[in-house]
Amino acid sequence: MNVLAYLIPISVFLGGLGLAFFIFTVRSRQYDDPEGDARRILSDDYDDHPKP
Repeated sequence: MNVLAYLIPISVFLGGLGLAFFIFTVRSRQYDDPEGDARRILSDDYDDHPKP
C-alpha cells in the first residue's frame, strides 16, 4: 500500500502534464488542417524532380 502513495501522485502529475501539452498544441493551431495533408499527398501538382 505504500507504493500507491507514490504511484498515484506521479500518475496524476504525468496525466496533467500530458493534458497541458495537448492544450498547448491545440492553442498553437497544430491540428487546424488535417485533411489538407491527406489531399496534398494525392495531388499531382508537384514536380517529379527536386529543386536544386
